[in-house]
Amino acid sequence: MSTTVTKPNRRGHFGPYGGMYVPETLMAPLTELTESYRRIRRDPSFREELAELLREYVGRPTPLYMARRMSRELGHADIYFKREDLCHTGAHKINNSLGQVLLARRMGKKRVIAETGAGQHGVATATVAAMFGMECVIYMGKVDMERQALNVSRMRRLGADVVPVTAGQQTLKEAISEAMRDWVTHVRNTHYVLGSALGAHPYPMMVRDFQSVIGREARRQILKAAGRLPDMLLACVGGGSNAIGLFHPFLGDEKVRMIGVEAGGEGIRNGKHAARFAKGKVGILQGTRTFVLQDRNGQIELTHSVSAGLDYAAVGPEHSLLRDLGRVEYTYATDRDAMAGVDACCRFEGILPALESAHAVGFMLRHPERFRKGDVVIVNMSGRGDKDVQEMEKWDAAHSASGKKGGS
Repeated sequence: MSTTVTKPNRRGHFGPYGGMYVPETLMAPLTELTESYRRIRRDPSFREELAELLREYVGRPTPLYMARRMSRELGHADIYFKREDLCHTGAHKINNSLGQVLLARRMGKKRVIAETGAGQHGVATATVAAMFGMECVIYMGKVDMERQALNVSRMRRLGADVVPVTAGQQTLKEAISEAMRDWVTHVRNTHYVLGSALGAHPYPMMVRDFQSVIGREARRQILKAAGRLPDMLLACVGGGSNAIGLFHPFLGDEKVRMIGVEAGGEGIRNGKHAARFAKGKVGILQGTRTFVLQDRNGQIELTHSVSAGLDYAAVGPEHSLLRDLGRVEYTYATDRDAMAGVDACCRFEGILPALESAHAVGFMLRHPERFRKGDVVIVNMSGRGDKDVQEMEKWDAAHSASGKKGGS
């Protein structure tokens, strides 16, 4: 299979998915952004500046770490973590924020805006904006602000204006809507730094390109460490940027299996999860055609996850095509599985993962039958868990009280 299968066409469609389903007022800025990105991405000076900052500022390449004790304790695979949690700001999000802010500067934009759920994309965008002296506004659902208070404090310390969004479920979907309204109003001097591989074209392609540094590095590193390509790649999937960043450079390697893990929440029941492929239908949300959690009348359903970064009703359109093609398998892990993944990483490896990343680890713990002795498995450790400590403690307290505490 060639990676060209999942390149978008000129209208931004990945097969039947993707596109530009936006109000007329956003067509001009999206067209400008598409043309600018196509031109600038080929500019050697842009590529050199981005590569230098990824190396000197972000701290790339991030390590590919063999989790020896976890591998030994579980006994069914040689497990490697791609350590995106060691990036500056603590997650993979800065790969994309840095690329987009550099692009915005070359487009002559003086102001950047972003949405954020778990706060890591907001922190990354605020960080890069501060470095370049740009005005920065971050939209964040009020519920997410409460459960990610540490990252709200970080963003404000970096000089960003963090705007609480109180509409609807007060989480990521509503934050994206507010950011899009801002962009329409201030499009002449503002670039919208969308944080995941979703939304209208060119964002799914652009975010994937900036995040593919993860998979390119992992490919080189595993060939050196194991002498061969991995048997399996595992990553959590919210919008899908960390997963597509790891998967994309391996798509042409047919023997490399790939599993994307969505948020199963409290179980696959309406309003209790965010597993779009398990229960969703094809629809349009916030600029793109993809799998969406919606009712029979097309109304967007409520979502839930212990992890704010996976709590979204749609998935990136390239993931939808990869699912249809059978190239990537998509499944889910529950809140309980994710907490078991946190415990295993902490106790076996001394690594506190983000709740998002822990979904991939939790799937591996729940399904040992999916792995063979000696398999080489790469898990994308997309972020660190400092931001989630309060949520973890709340979860533990609630489930200890009910006698249902999770753990490995």
